[in-house]
Amino acid sequence: MRVFVTGATGNIGSRVVKDLIAAGHQVIGLCRSEEKAAALAAAGAEVYRGSIADPDSLKKGAAQSDGVIHLAFNHDFSRFIQNCEDDSDVVKALGSVLAGSDRPLIITSGTPIANTVPGEPAREDNATVGSDRHPRAASEEAAAVVAADGVNVSVVRLPQVHDPITQGLITPAIAMFREKGACAYVGDGRNRWPAAHVLDVAQLYRLAIEKAEPNAKYHAVAEEGVQMRDIAEAIGERLKLPVKSIALEEAQAFFGWLSMFAAHDMPASSAQTREKLGWQPTGPGLIADLEQLRFAEA
Repeated sequence: MRVFVTGATGNIGSRVVKDLIAAGHQVIGLCRSEEKAAALAAAGAEVYRGSIADPDSLKKGAAQSDGVIHLAFNHDFSRFIQNCEDDSDVVKALGSVLAGSDRPLIITSGTPIANTVPGEPAREDNATVGSDRHPRAASEEAAAVVAADGVNVSVVRLPQVHDPITQGLITPAIAMFREKGACAYVGDGRNRWPAAHVLDVAQLYRLAIEKAEPNAKYHAVAEEGVQMRDIAEAIGERLKLPVKSIALEEAQAFFGWLSMFAAHDMPASSAQTREKLGWQPTGPGLIADLEQLRFAEA
C-alpha cells in the first residue's frame, strides 16, 4: 500500500513511517523542514512538501496515495480550541479527495471524548461528547461529515503517548514543574490518565490502515489509567523537585491552560481494539519512561 502520512516527521509519525516501511508499505511523508526532510528520506520515505495550513497541498498528497494516515496537529496548546477547529478543516480536505473510493483515511482524536459513562473507562463504542464540551471532538465530527460523503474513515484515539523524551500533555506539565520548582497534583491525585508507548501506538496505526474498516474507533491504550500522584512523584524523583498536592481552586493558577485536564479522571480501555486488530502493546509503561526522563534540548 502507498500511504500518505501527515505529521510524518513528528514523534509518533516518524515511528509510524518506519513501521509501515518495515511491513512492506510505501510511504509519502508530509514535510516542511529541509532538516527533517533529510531524516524522512533516510528512513526510506518519499518526501512530499506541504503543510496542514495549505489544503491544496494535502489534497495533492492524498491523491497520490492508496490511503492516508493523518497525524499532523499544531501542538501549541495555548490555542488548543483553534487548532482543533483547524484539524476539522484538514480532515474535510483529505476526505474530499478520497470520497467514493475504498481508500482508507485514518484520523486522530483523543480518548477523553469517550469518557461518557461515569465511573467507567472510555470505551471505543461509547457515546462521545461534542466539540462544545471537548475541542478535540471536532476531528471526529469532521470524520462523520466525510463518512457521509462516502469516505472510508476510521479514528485512532490517543492517550498520553510516551517515550523518555515526550509524554503527550505530561511534557508541558514537566516544563511547568521545572519553572515553578515543584511537581503538583490536584487533591488526592487519584485521577487517572491512560498511556501507551510510542512504538506500540505506531504499530496500531499500521494495523488500522491495513484493516481499513469504515467508521471503526480504536483506542491506542496500553495502560488504562496511571494516577496523577504517581506521575508527579516519578517526575519529582527524576528532577529532584518537591511534590505537593494543590486544591482544585489553585489548579488554574498553577497549571494555566493545562488545568482543564489536570484534575480530570480519564481512564480508557482498549479491549475492543485489541480484539479487532490483534494489537498487543509490549513497550515500557509511562512511569518507567518518566524514571528515564530525558530532555530534547539536551
